[in-house]
Amino acid sequence: MDTLQGMTRDAHCGELRVKDVDKEITLCGWVSRRRDHGGLIFVDLRDRSGLVQIVFDAAAMGEEAFHKAESIRSEFVLAVIGKVRARTEDTVNKNMETGEIEVVISELRILNKAKTPPFYIQDGIDVDETVRMRYRYLDLRRPEMQQNLILRHKVAKVMRDFFDAHGFLEIETPMLCKSTPEGARDFLVPSRLNPGEFYALPQSPQIFKQILQVAGFEKYFQIVRCFRDEDLRADRQPEFTQLDIEMSFMSEEEILTLMEEMIKDLFDKTLGKKVETPLRRMTWDDAMDNYGSDKPDLRFDMKLMDISEYVTGSEFKVFNDVLANKGQVKCIKVDGYANIPRRELDSLVEFVKIYGAKGLAWIQYAEEGVKSPFKKFYSDEVFEKIKEATGSKTGDLLLVVADKRLTVAAALGALRVEMAKRRNLIDPDKLNFLWIVDFPMYEYSEEEKRWKAMHHPFTAPREEDEQYLLTDPERVKAKAYDMVLNGVEIGGGSLRIYQADLQEKVFESLGLSKEEAHNKFGFMMDAFEYGTPPHGGIAFGLDRLIMIMAKRNSIRDVIAFPKNQSARDVMSDAPSTTTEKQLQELSIRTALKKKS
Repeated sequence: MDTLQGMTRDAHCGELRVKDVDKEITLCGWVSRRRDHGGLIFVDLRDRSGLVQIVFDAAAMGEEAFHKAESIRSEFVLAVIGKVRARTEDTVNKNMETGEIEVVISELRILNKAKTPPFYIQDGIDVDETVRMRYRYLDLRRPEMQQNLILRHKVAKVMRDFFDAHGFLEIETPMLCKSTPEGARDFLVPSRLNPGEFYALPQSPQIFKQILQVAGFEKYFQIVRCFRDEDLRADRQPEFTQLDIEMSFMSEEEILTLMEEMIKDLFDKTLGKKVETPLRRMTWDDAMDNYGSDKPDLRFDMKLMDISEYVTGSEFKVFNDVLANKGQVKCIKVDGYANIPRRELDSLVEFVKIYGAKGLAWIQYAEEGVKSPFKKFYSDEVFEKIKEATGSKTGDLLLVVADKRLTVAAALGALRVEMAKRRNLIDPDKLNFLWIVDFPMYEYSEEEKRWKAMHHPFTAPREEDEQYLLTDPERVKAKAYDMVLNGVEIGGGSLRIYQADLQEKVFESLGLSKEEAHNKFGFMMDAFEYGTPPHGGIAFGLDRLIMIMAKRNSIRDVIAFPKNQSARDVMSDAPSTTTEKQLQELSIRTALKKKS
């Protein structure tokens, strides 16, 4: 096999232009495409910078050298020396950035051969994701995948430069730490030196970054790996990366303004897109009541509308029972879709059940009159009032859900997005940012029959609500805020509790005894006894943010080596079993039977 000895690459494939004509250059790369025209062989050579057409001419190279070029196949690794020349007007390739030139080769070295790849190394391939992940090293050769990771690099660099310019320090926090309650399941790591004891991989550096504020660093950030043992989906991985930020002596307003500056700087320098600031702000209550989500997509309208007052007091038992139990009857309006096929309506009934709704009703304001499964229970006047109240017109469709407030919000909120997708109402090039503020401090877990922290137990409550922590937790609002982009939460944070007595009270409200709280968070509680400054912070999901910036549908496309939906790395076949000797060293005995 040929080597690079005596050859030094002095140009990159995708960077060559007309200005380089007549230069003799050395290129290295992979064979992306090969076309044999008898005495001429054309090859698209690819490196990280892009593609360029190189030409092997039998008349110019000689028979022996050309015979070597004839052996070239897809994904062979080459080094070549040649002269750049302009293409004739009729051979210019407008689909290639280097399409105005080509390189006529005088010397070829085949550095390595390659087996035939299991899929084409090109953009837009229709290949099962499992195959792509099995051969991730080939998938990552594709230009669009490389561009995703190049964007990721640029994003991280802009973030680091921004925070450095604003006086922040990037400080690493431990990967092996103590398991704490709340949140998702921890990944546990056995300690050989401490038999029977375990570290946990961090779900976030939350406690450590707060302790760094106690330590007086004032402005901390970190681009950090985090771990959660939870069920996966398109925007979730067991290991993920976040931009973690914490700062002392700053108000909520100052924090939000600084984060807006960072986002504005980020989109300008990486995508050349302008973000208008200040960002819109919306309370959690308004978001849930009007859009059915605490991360609403505002690139399209379609608000949730309450029609309870118009359907109350009838013989329709479904609505009556809901309203009698302090529920709601709300709807969304889908413009111009009164002629929706019945089979699609039936599918939407099943759709809302996924989100806890018991069913779905509708009103079709069709040309031939009103159509509705509950029409016989109400007069024409009621349907006319609903039409006027919702701003409906002939040809419009109302989709109606009746249930408890949060169930209605979840079902109609998801249905709102689903209908927008089906009706092509979402502009994929639009960026719609907003802040969601004034979150509830707690959410009730029906499964555990107790109140849990909506964000985490270190979030500060509003001062005026502290009196209700133990008596009426549903009434307490938190000093919490989320940044939302196009219906996706990209960042979330809060002002933190910095007084030991208030932190103990919040632990008590979550059902943690003083002993339990001290066992789990004793080192943090001890630190709070030594002069803790007011502080707050935020964390941005880096994978999720880059997914949106790159216009991808899955964060797996912006992570070099992701796990699949079963949390497996199918390329390296992880996780895997281990030897009995390793288990004995770690004082571990497994209850699982060995596979025969």
